[in-house]
Amino acid sequence: MVVYRILLLAVAFALSQNIACENGDCRHNKKNPDTLQAVWRHGTSKDKQLDCFTRNDSNSFITTNWGLKINDSDSLKAGQRGPTLLEDFEFREKITHFDHERIPERVVHARGSAAHGYFQSYSDWSNLTRAKFLRDPSIKTPVFVRFSTVAGPRGSADTVRDAITYPFFFIQDAIKFPDLIHAVKAEPDRSFPTAASAHDTFYDFISLSPETIHMVLWVLSDRGIPRSYRMMQGFGVHTFRLITEENRAVFVKFHWNPKYGLASLAWDEAQKIAGKDPDFHRRDLWEAIEKGDYPEWELGVQIVKEDEEFEFDFDLLDPTKFIPEELIPVIPLGRMVLNRNPDNFFAETEQSTYHLGHVVPGIGFTNDPLLQGRLFSYLDTQINRHHSANFQNIPINRPAVSIHNNYRDGFMQTVINKGRVAYYPNSLQEGSPHLTPPNHGGYKTYAELTGGPVFRGKSPSFFNFYSQAQLFYNSLTDIEKQHLINALRFELGLVETVSIRKRMIVHFNHIDHEFASRIAQVIDVPVPRTIYPNFNKSSPSVSIEQHPRKTIRTRHVLIYIAEGVELSILNVLVRLLNSKGAYLIFVAPKQGRVRGTNYIATQTFATTDAVLNDAILVPGGQRAVELLLKNYPQYLNGQPIKFLREAYQHGKPIAVIGEGLELLRSAEITLGNGVTFLHSNGDSEAFAHDFAKNILHGRFWYREVLDKKLQQNYD
Repeated sequence: MVVYRILLLAVAFALSQNIACENGDCRHNKKNPDTLQAVWRHGTSKDKQLDCFTRNDSNSFITTNWGLKINDSDSLKAGQRGPTLLEDFEFREKITHFDHERIPERVVHARGSAAHGYFQSYSDWSNLTRAKFLRDPSIKTPVFVRFSTVAGPRGSADTVRDAITYPFFFIQDAIKFPDLIHAVKAEPDRSFPTAASAHDTFYDFISLSPETIHMVLWVLSDRGIPRSYRMMQGFGVHTFRLITEENRAVFVKFHWNPKYGLASLAWDEAQKIAGKDPDFHRRDLWEAIEKGDYPEWELGVQIVKEDEEFEFDFDLLDPTKFIPEELIPVIPLGRMVLNRNPDNFFAETEQSTYHLGHVVPGIGFTNDPLLQGRLFSYLDTQINRHHSANFQNIPINRPAVSIHNNYRDGFMQTVINKGRVAYYPNSLQEGSPHLTPPNHGGYKTYAELTGGPVFRGKSPSFFNFYSQAQLFYNSLTDIEKQHLINALRFELGLVETVSIRKRMIVHFNHIDHEFASRIAQVIDVPVPRTIYPNFNKSSPSVSIEQHPRKTIRTRHVLIYIAEGVELSILNVLVRLLNSKGAYLIFVAPKQGRVRGTNYIATQTFATTDAVLNDAILVPGGQRAVELLLKNYPQYLNGQPIKFLREAYQHGKPIAVIGEGLELLRSAEITLGNGVTFLHSNGDSEAFAHDFAKNILHGRFWYREVLDKKLQQNYD
């Protein structure tokens, strides 16, 4: 879902590096203090265009929307204690604007966050496409990227389990999209659950629509709860085309791979974060950009020649399937960097509009039935949200090129079109605006041969429902399989209708008998007797745990600190972790500078939590340990011990120095498997590097209790 916001905005802004007067070439009178001033950023043409519409209200005077200066902030009354007068135009303008400050939230993707940045090609890819933003490595194409969950409303939490980062979708045909969303949303008679799929209507629809089973497994796996927007992949979902100047075409699948690697949350952790910090992902993205740790993704493509379209055991146009990277490797084309947060969340993030039809010459479509439907739906939904076909005039949506056509009027039209001609062809305006031939930049639709009798239904090649679901399950590590099974036990355990649970187990049995049995035993459904073959095909690239990690930069390390802390080893670890770009959060009984040190505690045990961080470091020092264990009961309330237990439960690295071992013992945590200890006279440099390696490793999931059969494999 994310790729539409990433790719299509990059494409739309790639049309030109020039800004026309009608699109924001502002003329400011610098001598007049009452005139809107623009402060030009050093950036792209889109940045400069947005500056034309950006207002800074500091050092200014309050006015009405029409520029009338205001000298009092109270309403106009008939007497000091009398009624407000109808003639108070200032009040009516202000309250009317307030009453209309919100636009309808998106039906799907309502909860989101966004940032500005750029895309830069690695090379000249004119052998693949005529798209200019992929042909000149010196050009930085401006982008505005919005990340979002799908199901929840705007007020839901960031860390709900959601279909946020997948290379395919639930359904094969767009006509089923309203049914899917109606099924997953809060049930209409009771208006709950919110942003959750664990209820009857969702699984009723899923159990009767076997094409959805593949996607369900991905959503209920660890991929459904990413650690960060910056640590998840984006995909094009559909099969698109790249088209060259010579009108040669190839099929293409788009991939966005994060620089900071893939990472997920534990389900228990995600639920707690939703209460501790419902803006967890939004805050993470904002703070990383503000600190200069710019999120980055690499754009890659899987290419299929037209004469190879039917060489797979699935239909390339089936949007519920993906191409395993072992079959078609991903070719890196360029990188995208997000380096600026919005100036105004509503004006930019909320008002931004996205549409699959925002493409440039060199990118084309296919007959994927889900893609075909979305080409209509995305435009229609933006018109509905903004109550106007003129939503493209909003500054964040304006293309960085001049616009010339014969569209006119409508709500909130901001362009003043001169002249008597508003049609084509015409002679009164010498045929202007003119058509543009393809060799001068005009968009040309790819001439695909198509035809056949009118047909309502799906191609027989779309009836392959279980092969890739089985491939995905086989590709997971044992602990990832356990997480998937636990999630399905939770979800189906909340489904009240037993017949729906039974239908789901029938589907899962087609994937793997043991998989279905381990779920059925817990949700009071008979274990299926029929055993279908598992063909043992796998694709390791879909497993988060098997993805390589290259850096601990931006990982949050929580460091306990108190008066009397032993500094010599702590200083070594702090220096190394800082050099690797980790974010160090010092937590103490009280905020502020810790006596006897140069460290400042920015958090207390009441303002942060283990679930909000990636690792914990417990330094030595007898006095400090005693304070954390015994003193400040009104501040601590056992939280230092609770944090350690939760970090251990969620598989996070823990490092303990010297007397800090007493805290570990109090938490009843044993050494090993990501929990390391250093004596006060040990090798601090080696210990620091070992801790950094553990943070890079990420999670030590095998601390968890596996099902008995799996547990025997690790005893």
